[in-house]
Amino acid sequence: MRSYDLVSGAKKAARRSVLAVAVGAAVLGAGVAHAAEKINIAALTFVSSSPLFIAKEKGYFEAEGLDADITFFRSAQPVAVAIAAGDADFGVTAFTGGFFNLAGKGALKVIGAQLHEDVEYDGSAILASNKAYEAGLTSVDKLGGHSFALSQVGSSFHYMIGNVAEKAGVDIESMELKPLQSVPNMIGALKSGQVDSMIIVPHIAKPLHNAGAAHIIGWVKDYVPYQVGGLFTSTANVEERRGVVEKFVRAYQKGVADYRAALLATDGDGNLVKSDTTDEILEIVHKYVYSDQPAEKAYPKIRNGAMFITEEGKLDVEDVKAQVKWYQERGYVSDSANPDDFIDTSFIAPLGQ
Repeated sequence: MRSYDLVSGAKKAARRSVLAVAVGAAVLGAGVAHAAEKINIAALTFVSSSPLFIAKEKGYFEAEGLDADITFFRSAQPVAVAIAAGDADFGVTAFTGGFFNLAGKGALKVIGAQLHEDVEYDGSAILASNKAYEAGLTSVDKLGGHSFALSQVGSSFHYMIGNVAEKAGVDIESMELKPLQSVPNMIGALKSGQVDSMIIVPHIAKPLHNAGAAHIIGWVKDYVPYQVGGLFTSTANVEERRGVVEKFVRAYQKGVADYRAALLATDGDGNLVKSDTTDEILEIVHKYVYSDQPAEKAYPKIRNGAMFITEEGKLDVEDVKAQVKWYQERGYVSDSANPDDFIDTSFIAPLGQ
């Protein structure tokens, strides 16, 4: 009897062991089958990248089955290079001549919009250093003969000052354009008086002005309302991982909707107002922008830096084409670069539709 019990017990234990292994394998298999798709996003630590921060912190990427990491850069051009090289899957930043050249070679696809200069909202400001301002650079039409800081030749800063100068009747050839490779370098050069002027986003421009470190002498929106930047990915992702791109876009659009509701809401007179979600979104953005400053100082700066983004991230396609033409006419973009080849509106309908 005792022998029978031992054998029976052993058989039961073996069955339990097999069942446990089977269940464990099933659970492991399910986990593998539903493992989140890893993606890397290239961006700048600007308020303009807020939809990405919101999508990550509110779980929109996770809900789409995406495990998203964000890698930060110091200027726009390296963002495009990172995606073309396969070091990042998605990017959100300003358009540049270098970007259009890479896209023209078939490496990149523009699939949506980032910032848009709009006359109803504060956008990039035109700044004069204290030294230059005191010497007479008090308005945009006086930029002739002065130095101007930009990140790289062919950058969005180059495009903006070229168009602003033209509209203001300033001879761009009389200005000294100084490529300083990064936004922090630009800021440092302006504050120290090493350059006379620059253009920068409002969450940087307004604090500089308010602190007496520089003077705002104009706004880009009054001269060049345009599509500042875009949402883009690699051509390989569009062709080989379309489902992942679609998931990313859905999460990004939810981030855009939250951003617009919290930071772009206005009253009947067009004045910005606080919504029910403003504090929540400010807390999220603060984790990435001005994170080294207390909330009471950072939140006003973030609100001041909230530039316009179109509903659903719709791209102003015609304006992007105009930008490509401007760069091509000045030799910064190859004549072979065709926007019709690298703008893909199959993920997000273009502006106007």
